[in-house]
Amino acid sequence: MSRHGVAQPRYPWSDGPEYITQCPIQPGAKFTQKIIFSKEEGTLWWHAHSEWDRATVHGPIIIYPNKNNKYPFAKPHAEIPIILGEWWKVDIGKLYTQTIQSGGDPNTSDAYLINGQPGDLYPCSKSETFKVMVDYGKTYLLRLINSGVQEILFFAIANHKVTVVGTDASYTKPFTTDYVTISPGQTIDLLLHANQRPNHYYMAATAYVGGAVPYDNTTTTALLQYRNRGYTPSSTPLFPNLPAHNDTNASIHFSGSLRSLADKNHPIDVPLKITTPLFYTISVNTFQCPNNSCAGPNGTRLAASVNNISFVNPSIDILQAYYYHVNGQFGTRFPSSPPLLFNFTAQNLPLYLQTPKRGTEVKVLEYNATVELVFQGTNLVAGDDHPMHLHGYSFYVVGLGLGNFDKDKDPLKYNLVDPPLQNTIAVPVNGWATIRFKADNPGVWFMHCHLDRHMSWGMDTTFIVKNGKGPEAQILPPPPDMPPC
Repeated sequence: MSRHGVAQPRYPWSDGPEYITQCPIQPGAKFTQKIIFSKEEGTLWWHAHSEWDRATVHGPIIIYPNKNNKYPFAKPHAEIPIILGEWWKVDIGKLYTQTIQSGGDPNTSDAYLINGQPGDLYPCSKSETFKVMVDYGKTYLLRLINSGVQEILFFAIANHKVTVVGTDASYTKPFTTDYVTISPGQTIDLLLHANQRPNHYYMAATAYVGGAVPYDNTTTTALLQYRNRGYTPSSTPLFPNLPAHNDTNASIHFSGSLRSLADKNHPIDVPLKITTPLFYTISVNTFQCPNNSCAGPNGTRLAASVNNISFVNPSIDILQAYYYHVNGQFGTRFPSSPPLLFNFTAQNLPLYLQTPKRGTEVKVLEYNATVELVFQGTNLVAGDDHPMHLHGYSFYVVGLGLGNFDKDKDPLKYNLVDPPLQNTIAVPVNGWATIRFKADNPGVWFMHCHLDRHMSWGMDTTFIVKNGKGPEAQILPPPPDMPPC
């Protein structure tokens, strides 16, 4: 179980991802996790971190201001968690197993969900469509979470704008928008002003897919209903205008509009002097199968990689292997840049580039290192957006764009004044994103694409942040009931 976005300072033992910080909890067994909050304030969530179980095992985490503080906006009349999700008619465990065995793409989901319900546009749940009841003239805080397994989503409410005030448990400068783009793993806090003519309005979510990959093209809905003021609702609720499913510009425009609040009560600390520059390519790949017997392109097995290394789980978790000095479980030679430079986003790339290496390599960081990491998407096999998530840290997103990263020109456009503080960033299809963070949380921390098929194919790596000097810069000891490997 992972508390997504909770830094767990000095205590990676309860971070959750299998074979990274613990071995899986066996059926019937128990493991008591200690959750340590630090600077988080706003909306996060928890979920299973084994195979694709998080599709149905998840929930919200809400961290309120402490008693001496208050919201940096007017207190809303009410708060409503809105959890977006995906649903398959088949058991998610069987879907995972079939996908891994076949080597192909997983079957697309049968429905998207809002708070567990597909909504009126599906033939199965109209009577149970989730409803948000509002009073005219009041303001509501929507805590939006994308728990989906495979898709970035567009979200909007008919005839209503929303004001973004936070993301990933960090406050933002307020900005008003007609729609939201939200990646799997991401949270966004929205103020909804109930200021339209009393009626019934749909809120809706549908996929954003920048690449040429299979996707579920259905739309989930919930109802925003004004409480009875003597009006007769429309026979059909009004429907929002959502961007087209492949509108990459709309996705980037939303993500690029996020800015940290960065006021005296919510200061930021963007690293300016970088000691550890990293450049990571993130790619979909293929492996050859005997007799072209797999379900990927031309009989291959689909894979994924970071810097051309497709991650392989060790036999015991990396944290225990590191802490107890168990040899042979991982290597420490993860490259700071890709082994080969090429036109990463070209339309036609040589087939030999598609095959990565398999490995369990980690990047070791010195305590208090200041890290700049450029993610570069590639067009190998099929370019796609990649929501990259880092455990143990939030990071500043100082830049993002389309095409190949230009090391001479693009850093000139970095936002070093008020970049958003996030734990998940959608790297645009055939584009790039740059993050910065200070490695001040010792431990073993997973980094992966939050599209679970990509994670399972190997678009993962791990950071080991070494202990610093003094007891307050050391990993805390493990609990006595760690799951056995």
